[in-house]
Amino acid sequence: MSAAYVLAAVRTPGGKAKKGKLKDVRPDDLAALAIRALLDRSGIDPRDVEDVLLGCAFPEGEAGMNVGRIAAMKAGLPHEVPGQTVNRFCASGLQTIATAAERILAGGADCVIAGGTESMSLIPMGGQKFSANPGLAGAWPEAYASMGITAEIVARKHQVSRADQDAFAAESHRRAAAAQETGRFGDELVPVAVETAALVGGKLRKRTETLAADEGVRRDTSPEALARLKPAFQVDGTVTAGNSSQMTDGAAAALVVSEAFLARTGLQPLGRFVSFAVKGVPPEQMGIGPVEAIPAALKRAGVARGDVAAFELNEAFAAQALACVRALDLDPARVNPLGGAIALGHPLGCTGAKLTATLLHELRRSGGRYGVVSMCIGGGMGAAAVFERS
Repeated sequence: MSAAYVLAAVRTPGGKAKKGKLKDVRPDDLAALAIRALLDRSGIDPRDVEDVLLGCAFPEGEAGMNVGRIAAMKAGLPHEVPGQTVNRFCASGLQTIATAAERILAGGADCVIAGGTESMSLIPMGGQKFSANPGLAGAWPEAYASMGITAEIVARKHQVSRADQDAFAAESHRRAAAAQETGRFGDELVPVAVETAALVGGKLRKRTETLAADEGVRRDTSPEALARLKPAFQVDGTVTAGNSSQMTDGAAAALVVSEAFLARTGLQPLGRFVSFAVKGVPPEQMGIGPVEAIPAALKRAGVARGDVAAFELNEAFAAQALACVRALDLDPARVNPLGGAIALGHPLGCTGAKLTATLLHELRRSGGRYGVVSMCIGGGMGAAAVFERS
């Protein structure tokens, strides 16, 4: 059995949903930009791409009509290259990478683009027309629990205090700000040029602005400032807008290839895909999904937890991220060393591919051998993948 490698991985900056520079940019256009940058930076022949797998948590509206195929065509790939849209909510972008790698491991492909895209500005949480299944809602109402309420449940069950959540959130911003200032996101980022138009003095004026850095990082925040925010989901709760992930627009893409492809092209990959696991948990406690998924992925990989140099653990909420860190006895210094979704954003179906890009580039800089990408998933699941630096 051959191995599967990530040859290149890129992402757009995260735009603040409904407020930032990407609020009017279509998710298919963001994905096409990431795919095009991936091809340009890797230098491969687009005709070598055998498929495009694109994750999206709410594939409708501007992200509808099989956004994977639309983005592939918009990126300029030949019409012979097919496309598919994949939905596993928050793990969609990681699922595409795992699926691409598994196809390669099975001998079914040599070169696949995998990634994710989401516009939380244009397509709301829950989609344009939320419609719960009445039978399931009646028999198992927790299946449709609000994400914020699930975080409150996890905070109470795992005794994660408000002070601890706010301290964790402030640290996420501090690390992200330090990473921005030292240029540690430079290799993974794809700037987005956004054209706007406005009537000025009766004349149409066009202007192009470029988003080159994640918009959500707050350099001036602190636990004290965060402590002043009111609970967002429950009157007597501890989960606030400040210790939750930010609603974000963005896209990311990775080039997953075989050993044979590397031998033929002579290109050097970022890392090797080692293993993937996805597990179910009670839907009302969806935030603990990584507690089940990470050990399963590490067991499949034959890698000890102490040998993992960095964990990119999606910070859906500080409450659930801290609960996972404590339950798994992870070294906090190795978890999200460049900050997490509380500062950098969580563009849902894009996030898994986004975190993979961050992890692999950071492993290359730090010299760490193994890294893990993991996240909780709406509906009560967790996913994790193990990568090895090349």
